[in-house]
Amino acid sequence: MAKRPAYSNLCKAIEEGHFVFTGELEPKKILNLEEIIHSAKEMKKTKRIVAANVTDGPQGDAYMCSMVPSYFVQKEAEIEAVWQVAVRDRNRVALFGDVLGGAMLGLKNILVLTGDHTALGDNKRARPSYDIDSTQFCELLKKMIDEGTDYEGEQISGGKIEMNYGCVANPNALEPYLEPEILKVGRKVDLGVDFIQTQTAFDIDIAKNFLKELERYPVPVLLGVFPLKSHGIAWYFDNYIPGVSVPKDLLKALKKAEKDNKGNKQGKYAALDKINIEFFKPFIDEIKKTTKAAGIHCMAVEYERLFAPLLGDYPEYVK
Repeated sequence: MAKRPAYSNLCKAIEEGHFVFTGELEPKKILNLEEIIHSAKEMKKTKRIVAANVTDGPQGDAYMCSMVPSYFVQKEAEIEAVWQVAVRDRNRVALFGDVLGGAMLGLKNILVLTGDHTALGDNKRARPSYDIDSTQFCELLKKMIDEGTDYEGEQISGGKIEMNYGCVANPNALEPYLEPEILKVGRKVDLGVDFIQTQTAFDIDIAKNFLKELERYPVPVLLGVFPLKSHGIAWYFDNYIPGVSVPKDLLKALKKAEKDNKGNKQGKYAALDKINIEFFKPFIDEIKKTTKAAGIHCMAVEYERLFAPLLGDYPEYVK
């Protein structure tokens, strides 16, 4: 299978051999993108984060569509977006139309997602689409980008779509679920994905083993990490995010930091930041030194102050 060109800055940075970082933005029930743009600009300032993921209704919640903030992040913050698109909410006709629209807006990265079921979200009566699954969406993208057609072979006129697309993987999968997870990723690799971003990982040994298993595929992998800016978020992740387990020592440390600094906002922030830096900095360093990971997807949503101390020792590569 011929290798697709690196159309995006993300894929170009990976090709150039940089250990890349991506960030994450989460547009919610909003009509104003000021905070999203601010967060994106803070990522840009690091000169280390090459692209910012824009989420698409995480946990099945009804939020602003991801295409619009992806466009404005690129236009106003001047940092590339990784446009997340879930098959949960769109049939193949809508997906095709959205991809054409995103291409017209200059979006260069798509991250293919199944999407959390609407039963988990805040509109319990909503019904998902799932007309095609995430693997079939990869197939649709391959046809659109490489062959210039829709799913049925009908030609797209007026130009060529220049995008790169990636898929997700769960780095917490253990036997007997590990091999099926690896094979599921392999189906998408066969359909031309340009990169893989994983869900969040907290256990270094499990993450390293997962990355080792993924080495069978010639696709760059960015391991997901999720700095926890409060004990409440950590507790929620541990109890409600499928496949994620937050280390008990980390949970206790976050809870103690908040208790010890009750009523002292600045002290609490400083203590929480210290805990995250002490946990994730050596974690990231270990992944870089001992695995073939192409980089880190840092899901520090609305936690921009952590980027400088967390990534400061890595060389700048974003112009």
